[in-house]
Amino acid sequence: MAENDKGLLRRIGETLRDWGPFRRDFWYSPIRGPWMASFFSLLLLIVLPIVFITGLIDHIAWNPDLGGTNNRTPDMGLLGFLTGIEWPTRPIWLYRLTEGIHVVLGISLIPLVFAKLWSIMPTLYKWPLADSVGQALERLSILFLIGGIFFQIFTGLIYIQNFVILHNFKFNQLHFYGNWIFIAGLVLHVLVKFPVMVEGLKARGVRKELEKSLEETEPEPREEGRLVSTDPAPPSISRRGAIAVVAGSALTMIALAVGQTLGQRWSWLAILSPRAQSPGDGPNDFRVNKTAKKAEIKPEQVGPNWRLELVGNTSQMLSREDLLAMPQYTSSLPISCLEGWSTGNQDWEGVRLRDLAEMAGMPNAEKVLFESLESTDAAARMSFMRRNQFQDPLSLLALRVNGVDLSLDHGYPARAIVPATPGNRNTKWIYRMTFMEEA
Repeated sequence: MAENDKGLLRRIGETLRDWGPFRRDFWYSPIRGPWMASFFSLLLLIVLPIVFITGLIDHIAWNPDLGGTNNRTPDMGLLGFLTGIEWPTRPIWLYRLTEGIHVVLGISLIPLVFAKLWSIMPTLYKWPLADSVGQALERLSILFLIGGIFFQIFTGLIYIQNFVILHNFKFNQLHFYGNWIFIAGLVLHVLVKFPVMVEGLKARGVRKELEKSLEETEPEPREEGRLVSTDPAPPSISRRGAIAVVAGSALTMIALAVGQTLGQRWSWLAILSPRAQSPGDGPNDFRVNKTAKKAEIKPEQVGPNWRLELVGNTSQMLSREDLLAMPQYTSSLPISCLEGWSTGNQDWEGVRLRDLAEMAGMPNAEKVLFESLESTDAAARMSFMRRNQFQDPLSLLALRVNGVDLSLDHGYPARAIVPATPGNRNTKWIYRMTFMEEA
């Protein structure tokens, strides 16, 4: 590097050291320090793996190995073997639980992430950016961490709030692959900083520090590093109080989100949920993600001339009256969707899917393809289910719900309903079912 360039960088560095947030005395909070940063790291290290694992589990629930619209993220690399795991149908609330945890805990991360960012803010304003290879790796991991977590939170929030613009920009791909970038940063950061976190907590003790009142609160020793202010202000809140504020904020976020996961009777809690209200009435008064109008279902498509085409070793056309004349069964099942909401159990009535497999001459079929009259969303237009799902005795081609015919918004004339299956895979407005031998 030319001598002039080195001189310029040196002058820039000298200027930055004396400017605004690059000065240590700019940061005056007396409670900021290694202990506080380590404590928030510990909380995130508990919550983040749960959010990651439940997200991966919910990806498996889509049966991505069956192909088609079941697999929106085909490039899983070394974890590709996970796509072949057979998603169970018991307990019936399994997907409701895993996706609910993923969404609710993901939302609760917002105050935790901001608290952690606040606790390390002085270290982000440092010149030179890194003094060693280890510091360079640490800074790189922080870049991935901060960028990744905010991207994941933003895309997740936009999606669960039902902003259509993000649906058009392939949410599944954005959120799934963005997650791997974030996890790469997290793993790298943990490898570098885990010993620092442990030492930071041990130095002052967790219980001992949480027991201190405002009057007992004092700054950490300055030799602990850049996190500690050189000119701290008098404490206005204890470390315990600050943590309580963050924890209270996280619990508030949970309270505002969990209502839509628990079911319809708790929807009044979900004041920020776009699905708190139902478009139906009477027995059909429970949540729906997409109305018939939004799916562009035309009246003539679902009128008296509607037929279900059943395809297997034999093919036949069945009217709704034909289906109603077959043995009818009732299954009490919830609808649980990718956005984290659930209807609670509804009483669905219809024909068992395994009976339709028999009728199609394919009792040993490995998978079934449902095709919908919907014309606006390719992912909802067709979906595959594997053998264990359509052979489950609770799995139905539903014709009625809660004692009455399905409403148009809930999939009239016929829809699939399968236990522990993502709502988007329980295809509505079905016009063709194809049973296949190969999975």
